[in-house]
Amino acid sequence: MTISSTIDGSTTAGCIVETEAYVGPHDDASHAAARIGRTTRNDIMFGRPGLAYVYRIYGVHWCLNAVTDTDGFPAAVLIRALEPVRGISVMRRRRGLGPAASLRDLTSGPGKLAAALGITGEHNAHPLDTSPLWISAGPAISQTDIVAGPRIGITRAVDWPLRFHVRDNHCVSGRRMARVLPLRRAE
Repeated sequence: MTISSTIDGSTTAGCIVETEAYVGPHDDASHAAARIGRTTRNDIMFGRPGLAYVYRIYGVHWCLNAVTDTDGFPAAVLIRALEPVRGISVMRRRRGLGPAASLRDLTSGPGKLAAALGITGEHNAHPLDTSPLWISAGPAISQTDIVAGPRIGITRAVDWPLRFHVRDNHCVSGRRMARVLPLRRAE
């Protein structure tokens, strides 16, 4: 899959190479876990699939999620990392990086990729099938090249294998996982 943005007259895009799933109220790491319930912040997670759920982390960085389940059931996928493919000079400028910055440095984390694509809270609830922010088909990736393992950067439900990344991709954030787990829904 590819995510693209056309913001302030500039188009940027990247292939999604890392994600994390948050699968509903029974997922204690989710912003919509049963212990939290529905709030102003997480309300869009209860919306229809295909909407952007954008929120701020640490009071500084924007993060992009795609709402994924049926209307009323709060589930979303955090887009953790991209491999940049279009508008790389714009991404560098938005991130305050010089021309020597590596592609990995541009989008190897949820806050980095949101900044590089120009995503802000204004994009919360935006349908992800239309400009200025959209997801489309990208290059095919074999299931054997998708690695699954525990999510990172959370303190609850850490061991659930709901982080996915493309094996050996240099733009993946954080630590890389070496083993392939069967793709299944967490219970």
